[in-house]
Amino acid sequence: MQKRKLGRSDIEIAPLVFGGNVFGWTTDEQRSFALLDRFIERGFNAIDTADVYAAWAPELGGGESETVLGQWLARRGRRDDIVLMSKVGMWEPHKGLSAANIEAAVEDSLKRLRTDYLDVYFAHIDDQDVPLEETLGAFARLIEAGKVRAIGASNYSAERLRKALSVSQEQGLPRYELIQPLYNLYDRDDFEAELASVAQEHALGVVSYFSLASGFLTGKYSRLEDLEGNARADFLKGYFDERGQAILSELLAVSNELGAKSAQVALAWLLSRPAVTAPIASATSTPQLDEVLDSVNLTLPDGALARLDAAGR
Repeated sequence: MQKRKLGRSDIEIAPLVFGGNVFGWTTDEQRSFALLDRFIERGFNAIDTADVYAAWAPELGGGESETVLGQWLARRGRRDDIVLMSKVGMWEPHKGLSAANIEAAVEDSLKRLRTDYLDVYFAHIDDQDVPLEETLGAFARLIEAGKVRAIGASNYSAERLRKALSVSQEQGLPRYELIQPLYNLYDRDDFEAELASVAQEHALGVVSYFSLASGFLTGKYSRLEDLEGNARADFLKGYFDERGQAILSELLAVSNELGAKSAQVALAWLLSRPAVTAPIASATSTPQLDEVLDSVNLTLPDGALARLDAAGR
């Protein structure tokens, strides 16, 4: 499988990233281990998590995903063929991007993950109360100490991303090598308006989150009523508007014509976007994971791309 570089770093990943927000939340340890084993067996190598996963669940407090991943890594006994990504800044115990917070948070994440380094460490959300020089300086010290290989920015505006890149260049600090934006067939405005051009101009990697709109683009849910009792209901509710239904209708039509699953078509559409390095996607069963991974082998015809593009706009 052809790997893709993350920005100007020496890190290469397969064209789909496993979203680890499900570990310890909607998948228990045993199933998580099986999914991770299958993911690596299929030739993929990049896994995304965060210290805050899954603090949104009433019975959980955060750190669950990293803990499960750490236990899997310890059981597996091999770390060097995995590209491990985590994040700092959104979890209440380590909220914000001050130097002291970043330095404390990374130690906690490394302990839970049972590793001595992260391949990518993301600023999970912009913190305008802390100077960019302080944040980037803290990341620089982690890179110098060998605890982080590359850094990324999630949920940054184009303006703030440009400023961060400028600070890095002017002060000789490590730059954000990749970004993690919200991007899918439904959520397009923020990324396509400016972020995509900034990423391409500066040769940044792009790994999109909510690539399947929290499951809306799988086609499993056609009505709000279908969400009853679903753990992801709060994430999904906003997609059931007129525009969302139009997108889903076109997606299902294209999928039927191609003999593919709607999730595969939605991910293949993302993979066709010139700025995107790899979408992030999750799965909670092995058949579902295989379905998602098969999307990297699906090439959409120009006509299908045009129809999906028009529906999404």
